[in-house]
Amino acid sequence: MKAVAITSYGGPEVLQLREFETPIPTADQVLIEVKAAGLNRSDIFQREGNYPPPAGVPADILGLEIAGIIVACGPQVANFKVGDKVCALLAGGGYAEFVTVREGQCLEIPADLTYAEAASLPETVFTVWSNVFQRAALKPRETLLIHGGNSGIGITGIQLAHALGSRVVVTVGSDEKGQNCIDLGADFYINYKKQDFEKELMQEGVDVILDMIGGEYVRKNINILKPEGRLVYINAVSGSHVDLDIWQMMIKRLTITGSTLRSREYEFKKYLTAEVKKNVWPLLESKKIKPVIFQTFPFSEAIQAHKLLEEGTHTGKIILVR
Repeated sequence: MKAVAITSYGGPEVLQLREFETPIPTADQVLIEVKAAGLNRSDIFQREGNYPPPAGVPADILGLEIAGIIVACGPQVANFKVGDKVCALLAGGGYAEFVTVREGQCLEIPADLTYAEAASLPETVFTVWSNVFQRAALKPRETLLIHGGNSGIGITGIQLAHALGSRVVVTVGSDEKGQNCIDLGADFYINYKKQDFEKELMQEGVDVILDMIGGEYVRKNINILKPEGRLVYINAVSGSHVDLDIWQMMIKRLTITGSTLRSREYEFKKYLTAEVKKNVWPLLESKKIKPVIFQTFPFSEAIQAHKLLEEGTHTGKIILVR
C-alpha cells in the first residue's frame, strides 16, 4: 500500500508517498480501506519530532482519524462486517491506503455524510465530548469559552454546546474567523489581536473554559471563571510551566483539569466511542450539528495540506481524500 511518510523530522517538505506492507487485521481489529483522513495540529508536532506516538503505532505515518470501508475483519470482530462504511479514531497511521484499528474505536458513518465529512469528526468530537461534557460537565444555560474557536476542536465545541443549550464565547485571530464562529452557533467572539479577553469577560464571567494555549492564559482564565468554574486543558502551545494562584482557586472552588486522548487505553476509547454514538451521532443525524470542511487535498498533496494547516487561516477541517 501507499502511505504518506515522515522521511525525517522537519517542515511539510519531509512528507513523501512511500510503499508499505498492507496491515493484516488480528483479533478484534478491522482493516479499513481509507477514503479520507483528517489533519490535526498534533500531526505537525509529530512531523517536527515533538509528539512521539504510543508504543506499537507507526512512527512515520501520521493520521489520527479516518473514514473508509471495512475490507477485512479479524476473527473476534462482532459488530462490523466487510463492506461497512465507518469512521475511526486512531493512534496513528491514517495517512495511508489501509489501516487496522480495533472495532471499538469505529463508528458507522451516517448515511448522508461524505467520507471527507466523516473523517473530520472522530478526533475533535471525541476530544470535545470527553473534556467539555464529561470532565467539565458543561450544563445547559452555562457559558463556555473556547480559545481558538475556528480550529477543528473549536467548531465542534461551538456546535455541540449550542445544540445542547449552552452559551458559547470564542477567541479568534480575525473578525472573519469570528463571524464564521457566529454562523456555527457562537454567541459572540473576541478578537484577541484587538481585545483582551480577560477585560471583556471579567464582569460577566464564564463557567467552563476549553484551552489549548496555556502560558499567560492560565492566570486570565482563572480570573474570569465564576465560582465552581471548570478549566480544561487539551494542549499548552504557549507554555505548560506557569504560575498558579492556588488561593484564588480555593476561594472560587475551581476545578482545573485536562487530558490527552491518543495514549489512553483501549477500554476508555471503546467506552468513549459508545458515548459519542449515544450522545453526538443523533445530533449529526438530526442536522443540529454538521461537519465543517475548509479544504480537501489528494493524499499526493499532503505537503500543501500541511502548509495550509500551519498557516492557521482556515475555519474548519483540512482533509486528505482519495
